[in-house]
Amino acid sequence: MAQKKMGLQTVKFVNPPSIISSGTIVGPKEGQGPLKDYFDMILTDDTYGEKSWEKAECKMFQDSVNLALKKASLNINDIDYLIGGDLLNQIITSSFAARQFNVPTFGLYGACSTMAEGLSIGSMLIDGGFADYVIVTTSSHFSTAERQYRFPLEQGVQRPFTAQWTVTGSGSSLLSSTGSGPYITHVTTGKVVDLGMKDANNMGAAMAPAAADTIITHFNDTGFTINDYDLIITGDMARVGKSILMELLNKDGLNIEDKYKDCGIEIYDESQDVHSGGSGAGCSAVVLNGWLLSQIKNGTFNRVLFIATGALLSPTSTQQGESIPGIAHAVTISRYT
Repeated sequence: MAQKKMGLQTVKFVNPPSIISSGTIVGPKEGQGPLKDYFDMILTDDTYGEKSWEKAECKMFQDSVNLALKKASLNINDIDYLIGGDLLNQIITSSFAARQFNVPTFGLYGACSTMAEGLSIGSMLIDGGFADYVIVTTSSHFSTAERQYRFPLEQGVQRPFTAQWTVTGSGSSLLSSTGSGPYITHVTTGKVVDLGMKDANNMGAAMAPAAADTIITHFNDTGFTINDYDLIITGDMARVGKSILMELLNKDGLNIEDKYKDCGIEIYDESQDVHSGGSGAGCSAVVLNGWLLSQIKNGTFNRVLFIATGALLSPTSTQQGESIPGIAHAVTISRYT
């Protein structure tokens, strides 16, 4: 019997894992945004001293892991599992970074939802008694994502205003079976939702229905109300997806506007010309592991619902004329157990 399951899709942990440290690295553009003071490292150029953007992304992944380990005074041999994901074909960033660490590894692909997916699985491993330390890492890079999913940068293609800017960055969360918090107390695993959106330059619209489905399910499963949270923050809705999400939730009687933020909006200033906002597997990862965890630790927020969202497209599916499925995973992060 699944004794820790609540409702249809939610798990409540008996021994909630603690996020004992984190690591964040971002690119130059992200380092000019409003959250710049919360990142551990800001690159001066997006190649990070490497010969390609892909190698730079892999180096960011590795170094964000090392930053989290250093803060916790641990080394990689203390880690039971590495859980990683990124946007590139066959998650090569995560796999190529993991070959340097020589630890048991789970590679995940949830697009921009991967950070919440990794936190969910890592927390289950720890609460289930299968691990004491799990590190969860995701990454993305504007230039690697653009030439994989859309157009070569050299073409200078004009982006529509619904488009989002892929964050160059990597974030790591180090989870432990012991620690003083913040704690992960609940996770709600999302379902794949597809309402037929085909525009790869409007991912917010593709992801919003999945985000709405997960948020509604979370409240139904747990019995929580909006007032139980100080903040509800989505991963990469950006401006277009945020407005659609709020409309969908309002139709179901949920008005989250007063407590709602989005990582893709918070990471950039409006003057930075990112159109709808930020996206990428690294977007919610660096906002969570930089700004958000600091706000929980200092008591600004006591309980947060973190919902990372993903558009599950690929170059292959786009070439076949497929629509874009969306998914969203929710994680409750609290100062207290």
